[in-house]
This record gives sequence, structure tokens and C-alpha cells, in this order.
Amino acid sequence: MAEWRFDDRVAVITGAGRGLGRAYALLLASRGAKVVVNDPGVGMGGEGIDAGPAEDVVREIRDAGGQAVASTASVATAQGGQAIIDAALDTFGRIDILIHNAGIVRRGSLSELSYADFETVLDVHLRGAFHVVRPAFPHMCAAGYGRIVLTGSINGLYGNENVVNYSVAKAGMIGLSNVAAIEGAAHGVKSNLILPGAVTRMAEGLDTSAYPPMDPELVAPAVGWLAHENCSISGEMLISMAGRVARAYVAETQGVFRPSWTIEQMDEQMAAIRDTDDALLFPPAPTGHIDHLRHSFAMASKGLGKV
Repeated sequence: MAEWRFDDRVAVITGAGRGLGRAYALLLASRGAKVVVNDPGVGMGGEGIDAGPAEDVVREIRDAGGQAVASTASVATAQGGQAIIDAALDTFGRIDILIHNAGIVRRGSLSELSYADFETVLDVHLRGAFHVVRPAFPHMCAAGYGRIVLTGSINGLYGNENVVNYSVAKAGMIGLSNVAAIEGAAHGVKSNLILPGAVTRMAEGLDTSAYPPMDPELVAPAVGWLAHENCSISGEMLISMAGRVARAYVAETQGVFRPSWTIEQMDEQMAAIRDTDDALLFPPAPTGHIDHLRHSFAMASKGLGKV
């Protein structure tokens, strides 16, 4: 099988100084990509700044014969996001791939989490995604090509205790990626989510002694596939954890139609409403929203005897 390469492609990777982002940067660079290694080098809670991690990865790429430049701007602000994209445009003249991997953790229960800790985590994960997607997207559309990979989490699908800020941010990422996939479809721009599982700094304080091997390098090939020109999907989510790769998706039950409802009738029909047999799947891109409406309206029309 021929090696999938990224020659002449320019990739921006946020949070690329350590962990998962570093693994992505090294893999893409080894396959020919020119990489903007973005990482302000903050602590796991978002404190401090250190140019060392980004510069170390750039040095590693260059020592191996690749091309890379460091960026220490923060995704947490619109100005930082613009600066990150400008680093690609000013250094390499284009942007083909955007991988938003930057993340921090501030733990706390729903009853006790401070508003500051809620907002700070959203600033990096969710708003941070918008801060880099927004300036990159028009350039990709104008070029007729782009690959966006945002970092979701199973926490965004299922939730988890003591990280409501993180779970909310990751759930919001699904909507952002879907819109980018829909609006980018006519311009050769694809957007997907990676839901990774790896033992990195983010796992500090957790007991991982019983975990199977979960190195960042196990996740990197899935991200590489999503970032490649041959990627065949858009508006989807791939899980990569401990060597398992799977698709996550939103589905609907067939549901029940009535021309009017009472609370009691709702209770009588709840088993049928929740029946997952013959479930419906409306892929977001390119027309999932419209397909949902068409199906719902057709069901109503049939129930009312209009078809």
C-alpha cells in the first residue's frame, strides 16, 4: 500500500507542544506536511506560559528534515486565534489542515464549580475552536480545499462527573464541526471530530494503573486519516481509544405521531417513542437538518391524511 503523504500541505495544530498534539505534529511532519506547532506552554489549568514545548517539537521536526514553525499565541482569544492562523499564512503562504487539540482541565462538581473555571475551560476548548476555525475557514473555502479536525470527547457524548465545563465544551464542538462540514461541502472543505483517549497530562490525578496501552501515538493515525486529502467523510465523529477506532453518531427513533397530545397520552406512548428498532440516521453533511425536517413533516402529513 502506498504511503499517504502530506507533501506541500500546511497544517496548524493547537496544543501541539506535548501529548496528543505533539504526536499529530510529528506524524504529519514525517509525511511531508509543513506544521505550525501552536502551544503557549501553559499548565494543565491554563496558568503560566512557556515557549519551550512548542520550540522543542519544532526542533525535533527540523532535525528530522521537516519544516515547522512555533506559535505561542493562545486560542483563548480571537486575537490569539487570528495570530495562529496568520503564522501559517505568513510563514508558508496557506493553510490546508487545522487540528484544534488545545485543552485544559479545571475540575469541580456541578454544585461547586466556579463561574471563572467554567468560562476559562470553554475559552480554550469551545471558543478556542471557533477562534481558529473562523479565520481559517474563509481561506480554505477560497482555496477550494481544507481539512478541519476538532477534538471532542466521550465526555461530550455521555458526560462525566466533576468536569461539567469540559463536557459542555466538547458537546458544543459537535455543532461547530457540523456547521463547518455543511458550509464547507461546496468548497472542498471537510470537518470532523476526533474523540481521543490517551494517557497524557490531562489524566494527572486519575488512577490509570489498570488501563491498557493508551499512548498518544495510538490516536495519531486516525487524526492523520481525517486530515488527509483522501478522507472520505465529513460531519462525523471518530473515537480512538486504546487501539479501538469507532464511529460515534446521533440517531433518532422512528417516534410516534398524533395530531394532538395530552400528558397522559405521552406516558402511554413513551415506550413506542423510545423504541430504538429501525432507528433513523441523518448525517449532518450535507443536508441532515433538512432531511430531519422532511421526515418529520412527511410523518405529520401522513398522520393527518394529506398524502
